[in-house]
Formats: sequence, C-alpha cells, structure tokens
Amino acid sequence: MPFRLFDAPPREPSQFVGFAGNEIESLSEKREDDGVTKALADPAARLMLMRGGRAYLRHGTDGLQPWHDIAQAKELSAKLKHAVLMGWNAAGAPVLGAPAGIEPEALPDTIKAIDYRSVFIQGLLSVADLGALAQAASLLAWHSSHRFCSRCGNPSEMRAAGCKRVCPNCQAQHFPRTDPVAIMLAVRADACVLGRSPHFQPNMYSCLAGFIEPGETIENAVRRETFEESGLRIGRVVYHASQPWPFPHSLMIGCFGEALDRDIRRDEDELEDCRWFPREEVRAMLSGTHRDGLAVPPPGAIAHHLIKAWAESDS
Repeated sequence: MPFRLFDAPPREPSQFVGFAGNEIESLSEKREDDGVTKALADPAARLMLMRGGRAYLRHGTDGLQPWHDIAQAKELSAKLKHAVLMGWNAAGAPVLGAPAGIEPEALPDTIKAIDYRSVFIQGLLSVADLGALAQAASLLAWHSSHRFCSRCGNPSEMRAAGCKRVCPNCQAQHFPRTDPVAIMLAVRADACVLGRSPHFQPNMYSCLAGFIEPGETIENAVRRETFEESGLRIGRVVYHASQPWPFPHSLMIGCFGEALDRDIRRDEDELEDCRWFPREEVRAMLSGTHRDGLAVPPPGAIAHHLIKAWAESDS
C-alpha cells in the first residue's frame, strides 16, 4: 500500500488530552505594544486571574467559571499592569490573563482559588476553558520569571501585549518559553514498560519521561531517556500526541518506542520500580479491575492516552 502523508484518525489524538482545547484566536503576530491597554478599555473584555499556581474561579449559574469582567477583576485587586493579552474569544471580545492581588485566604465566598492540577483532575472547567487556563498560566509564569534581561541584567519590559519582552538598555528581545518534554511508552511484542516514581500516588504506574536537551531530536530524546531510566535500548520511535502542561510552561510530546531488549536496569535514584506489564494486565489497570489495585494516570493525562492507545491496539 502506498504511503499517504496525511493518513490519520478522524480526530487528532492530542485533542483527547487535558489542556489541549484552547479556542482563543491569538493573532500573536499582530499584537500592538498597547494591546493590553486597549483590551482593558473594552467593556466586553474578560480576564482569567491566577496567583501562586491557583486559578480564581467564580461561582456561576453553571458551576465554577474562570472568567471575570473588569469590575470583578478590580474587586480581586488584579494586577492589571502585569496582564497579558491572550487573544480574542469567539464573540470577538479580548481575553486576558492577570495575576490576582488578593490572597486566597481573603477571598469572598463567591470565589474559589484552586490549583491547576486539581482543576484539571476534577474536571472543573470546560475543554476550551482548561486550554485557555494553560495558556494564561504559562504566559504569566514566564513573565514573572523573566523580569530581567538575560543579556545585561537590566529590568525588561513587556511588549506586543505580552508576546515578548524587550530590554530598554541593550534592546535584546525575549520570547515566551516552552520546555519540550518527551514522554514515551516502550513496547515489545505484547508488553509495555511502566515505571513508578516515589512522588506518584500509591499503586500508580506511568510512562517514562524527561526533558529534551538542546540539539537533540525528539526521537533521540526518547531513546536516551528510556535508556537512562530503564536501561532499555530503543529502536524505532513514532509520535502519537502532545499536551500543553502549565507546570510551569512545558509541552509533553508523547511517543511510542520499540524496545530492542527486555533486560530492565532501572535508575534507582529516579524510579522505585520499573517493569514490563502484559497487555491484559494493562487493560485491567485502565478499567480499575487490577487484582492488586495498580492503576495508570487519569484520563486527560497524555500518559493515560499513550497507554490506552497501545492497550487497545493490535501491535
């Protein structure tokens, strides 16, 4: 059969993971330096507010809502001079992210400050709003940690409504950072490799993962990280899906790797366990029926989708 460049499932696998449903029209190449000021002057503007890794969610008629109008943002002492323009929603209104000023302990009963991971795991927001949260959280985290020029050390200034920072002293330009992470499932015949880190929830096993290093391809990062953590050599590598991960501004790149041997020699500093799991056992973990109560990460996590896609495949 001839190779077809765009052979793919009807829906991209990346659309099934959490934080991936952002529908905001960013138009990042058309941002003006005064874009935030203009957006805040628009009565239709809506803001996401965050502080200390928590989203400030408002009780609404349909549950918790992440958007605040200008007046509501000011009531929560939003630091509007540090706001970033995320783009425009489907109605054409500007949407922004901003640091909240009021401490979580001082919030009114109508507002809940909930950490991003809990918002994700508990399914508190719609798919689109969860994706917008990832954008806002990542941008605000980057601006907070890049207030000074890395070339000369002077304070830098926000430009292009939050799409970059510029140093007024040496004119260096700095752009928002995304940290690529390879997350991979090593497979061979009818089994896959799952590991367990000491910080995981009890009985949970997941894919191996690690940051992609400078000058490294995704495929070679999969091979290197798998070998470093498990001692297994990887041959062929195929990409499956990706996931924005706002902790603080990563992109998880999910792949399958073909293990060339079965002799696991785990890194004991990184993993407390790492072993082969037969397909039927993995299916039991996915369905919550494992005889020993072992489990995989929850739906929405890219690790879950990598594991599930393999468990349901014929290869």
